[in-house]
Amino acid sequence: MRKKNPYANAEKQKRFRDKQKELGKKMVRGYVTPQALKCYEEILDKTSWSDSEVLSNALRITYAAYKKGQIRMLNQYLEDNNL
Repeated sequence: MRKKNPYANAEKQKRFRDKQKELGKKMVRGYVTPQALKCYEEILDKTSWSDSEVLSNALRITYAAYKKGQIRMLNQYLEDNNL
């Protein structure tokens, strides 16, 4: 019987993370509010985006609003609609 490598899964995860870094990707983690989770679930229902695509697009849209001077309007919309 062959003995299993106790570090095999950790090594596999490290290879995956290293490959993602080579592709120019960065892992971002955090907790979301209940309102944000509701928005996230609706976006998943209406699009075929992966978790990574949802986060990437949300960051890009927020950045575009910031660059166009519309971040205050975007925040006001979120507050007015309890999002």
